[in-house]
Amino acid sequence: MATTRNTPKKPRVSLDRSIERLRQQLAELAPYLGKGTPTRSLEEFDMETERLIGDLLGEASALLEAYEYAELGEAAGLVNMTDEAPEGTGMDGQRQRLLQRSRVLESCVSELEARRAAEPKKPKAGRQALIGPQIAEHMSPEIRSLHQDASLREAGQLMQKWKMGSLLLTDNQSYVGYITDSVLAREVVANGLNPSTTPVKTCMRKPLVAIEGDRPIIEAVRMMKEQATRHLAVTQDGAIIGVISVSNILRYYSGVV
Repeated sequence: MATTRNTPKKPRVSLDRSIERLRQQLAELAPYLGKGTPTRSLEEFDMETERLIGDLLGEASALLEAYEYAELGEAAGLVNMTDEAPEGTGMDGQRQRLLQRSRVLESCVSELEARRAAEPKKPKAGRQALIGPQIAEHMSPEIRSLHQDASLREAGQLMQKWKMGSLLLTDNQSYVGYITDSVLAREVVANGLNPSTTPVKTCMRKPLVAIEGDRPIIEAVRMMKEQATRHLAVTQDGAIIGVISVSNILRYYSGVV
């Protein structure tokens, strides 16, 4: 039986990436202040911003509440807005609310920058410090799987349907290995296997090769080379949260993220 599931838990995102995402959101606010043409409605922008702040700073963050108040023009009492326009200046109410949104986002950036500055500088014992984008930020969060007793034909059909080069294989309880398109094609042809009657476990690769999602992408490259594979399961706290392949890595290095 084929299954598809999304990541069961949110992957950890590095503070560098979180700050970058907030800065991008801040830049996307500029067109609403007359510095360009918005590409979507302000309501859609607000909904995405609330989700982003909740994801990066927590649903209980005072800054999330501040942003919600900024939409109503009442954020001044929740965040420090030292350059807020004084009463009587005649500033348009909508523009004032947009400026308050901007200041809340700037406060979010400052909060994460303070957290980054407070992070310990020493790497974990036995682990070399590496700098770079995290694997979890560029993996495929959908986990496509198939039971190991399914046929090779079914595996091939699912790879074609989902436009994927690999599938994780299960035994009803856990992931036990994986199958790739190249292995499937090579072994079916080389060994004269009947794809309709041969179970996919015949061509299964095991054990499942996995890497932690908080490691830099360069470590995934190294592991793929060492293990002679183009696909890695991505884990967090021992649970699989996605898959990263050579195509994901090539998209990152080519700038298509």
